[in-house]
Amino acid sequence: MSGAEGSGLERHGVVQPGATSQEIYDGGMVVRREVLGDAHVDRANANKDEFTDDFQDMITRIAWGGIWTRPGLTRQMRSAVTITAMVAHGHWEELAMHIRAALRNGLSRDEIKEILLQTAIYCGVPSANTAFKTAQQVFREMDTTV
Repeated sequence: MSGAEGSGLERHGVVQPGATSQEIYDGGMVVRREVLGDAHVDRANANKDEFTDDFQDMITRIAWGGIWTRPGLTRQMRSAVTITAMVAHGHWEELAMHIRAALRNGLSRDEIKEILLQTAIYCGVPSANTAFKTAQQVFREMDTTV
């Protein structure tokens, strides 16, 4: 057994026995910045106030520190699952953000297209239609800022 497996890192990411809330937060923030980009995270943090501070902290610790640091899936696979969930629930702004993240995580536009085609069958054609429009808009924005 390697040191990582023996320590639980192989299975649990940054959520280790004895890890402090701050360590989990810090590990989550590293991944959040890598996946979403510094500009997005900086905007989210700049918009925090007393009302949203606990929510932003929870996202960073639980979603990014607790889930996205786990090694059981690649970041590409996590992006594919997340895109599907955004389509299934009609979260279009979040979908746009996660399409950008998926590209940052190494998925190609063709792979994103295939994910969206898959969602047409399992989430419904109307949802996939909106998802394709959302992806087109993201790609256009990216192409015009390059």
